[in-house]
Amino acid sequence: MSTHARPLAEHLAAMSDADLAELFAARGVRPDIGWQDFFDAAEALLEPSSLAKALPRLTLSEATALRRIAAGEEVADSADLHALQRLALVRPDGGVVPPVAAAVSERPAPSAPASEHQETAGDSAAAHAAERAFTTVATVADLLLAAKDRPFALLAGGTLSAGEKRQLTESGVATDAVDDLVAIASTAGLVAVGDRRLHTTGGADVWLRSSVSQRWSELARAFRDALPRGVRSDEGGWIPLSAWAQAHPWDPAWPERSTALSERARLLGLVADDGTEPAWATPLRDGLDADPAALTALLPAEVDRIFLQNDLSAISPGPLAPALDVRLRTVAARESAAQASTYRFTPESVARALVAGETEESLVDFLESISLTGIPQPLRYLVAQTAQRHGLVRVSTDSETGRTRIESADPHLIEAIAVDQALRPLGLATHVGSLTTRVSRDTVYWALTDARYPATLVDEDGTVLTGERHAAAPSPADDAPDYTSLIAALRSHQGPDADAAWLDRELEAAVRAKAVLQVTVGMPDGSTRELLLEATGLGGGRLRGRDKAADVERTLPVSSIRAATVIAQ
Repeated sequence: MSTHARPLAEHLAAMSDADLAELFAARGVRPDIGWQDFFDAAEALLEPSSLAKALPRLTLSEATALRRIAAGEEVADSADLHALQRLALVRPDGGVVPPVAAAVSERPAPSAPASEHQETAGDSAAAHAAERAFTTVATVADLLLAAKDRPFALLAGGTLSAGEKRQLTESGVATDAVDDLVAIASTAGLVAVGDRRLHTTGGADVWLRSSVSQRWSELARAFRDALPRGVRSDEGGWIPLSAWAQAHPWDPAWPERSTALSERARLLGLVADDGTEPAWATPLRDGLDADPAALTALLPAEVDRIFLQNDLSAISPGPLAPALDVRLRTVAARESAAQASTYRFTPESVARALVAGETEESLVDFLESISLTGIPQPLRYLVAQTAQRHGLVRVSTDSETGRTRIESADPHLIEAIAVDQALRPLGLATHVGSLTTRVSRDTVYWALTDARYPATLVDEDGTVLTGERHAAAPSPADDAPDYTSLIAALRSHQGPDADAAWLDRELEAAVRAKAVLQVTVGMPDGSTRELLLEATGLGGGRLRGRDKAADVERTLPVSSIRAATVIAQ
């Protein structure tokens, strides 16, 4: 039993529940850990393995302060001292226990902090940063639209596989920094992991329909708010990027992580290539709300009209307003992404829009509202013909049998579906001019859609249903650990007599180690007697051991023991 654990145990017992929860979270304690009392907690927090996890979490100033305290020097910054005390690395009296001092001595001395001056970007550097921010926002939107259509499969490490990246490249999505872009979207709560796949969240739909300035502001604000403690400033912003590499000097993984964070800041246009800071990044660094006015002034103006052409293509003369772009891409496939993007209408793309809930009338109205040239006859014909075919195959659930039913006014379509080899896994069976299967209605519907049949979902009353193929994932919940049960368990073993509780712990440890104890025993007349015992057992409120001086077995009431000290062998 460490003699240094008792003061810490008493300190932990005196802390509030909120402070304990903060301490346990900062030290990476599992909520289901099997601690019985505060002595267990104190011992565990002083173990070398626990300290090895705690020290890398310290910021540069905290690590510097702890090293000075361990060397017996005074620390002027009371904030660092208070933070170290809340982490149970420094005693309430301002000193450190030997286990902490030993762990600190094994770490290299932190280097001096870098300059806190942040230079302002020149016009050319700011223009390049703005262009990069615009590209990042557009590519994140492309990733979200792709993930919404088909969630990405993830590797065990949480990154996209090479196959997924290849498909993104083939679909026209730039993937040079895809892992960083996914991390930016995840930090903003636009994507979430489920079943080892990356899904969009409900917030992604709102973000996709926001303006470029709103999109950027949300990404940049979320990035700032998720930065680690070491790079956050007291005002709620961040320290100069030149100091990020030193922010956590005892974390061996920090150099790689700080490099990744710096790259994401660069992608968001928060820092220029030469390390200077654009004007729009300053409010965020100061802990204020984002002000994208200076950024948007350098971006190309958005347009809300396009040219529709006879070859079933569309040309946007500039960056199309995000809400219009998202809707247009439900009815047309984008062929090129630039300031002047091009889109292509096909029977499949129009059918996809109809599946998503559009109608012939709504599509015509939408295209007329954004076209500078009206709707060419070939496009109008394509929309009408596709809408006419859409719904020829109806997929529903039979209320009597519970089986999925496929019906159509065109018997030739039913015959084609019945013999389609791609649909064999559905186990389709002919039934009174229709097809039935045990496979769920939604699965059958999407299988038919993938096979390019004009299918539609209907309910028992024949009402057409619409919906997303992949439901949006819930926004990431706060995953802060809940220490309520652990703290309650520790409090339940917190007796009024700390000395008696500590003595019991010492005696139990001595019995386990078969240690030799110097025991001070209170006698009935009020005097005390010193005994040298080799502890052999503890139970029923009595300590058993061999008296080393008299060479006899003795049994002592624990209530009579005033003190017990382990004698070094």
